[in-house]
Amino acid sequence: MTTPCGELSAVSFVDKVRNKVDALRGRGKETAGKATDNRDLRVEGRSERGVADLRDAGEKAKDAFRR
Repeated sequence: MTTPCGELSAVSFVDKVRNKVDALRGRGKETAGKATDNRDLRVEGRSERGVADLRDAGEKAKDAFRR
């Protein structure tokens, strides 16, 4: 939710931070998979990053409708 000043609520902020952390974790797995030539790790990292990006897009859409 937004406050009267248009700022994000704590819940929305935590969700956005969690999405960014998940995206970074996925990027790290993807990079580690490339470095070790581990295809499964690369795919796992790519999928984690994709899920985080989709959740982030959902948060942005919710924010757009709140204003």
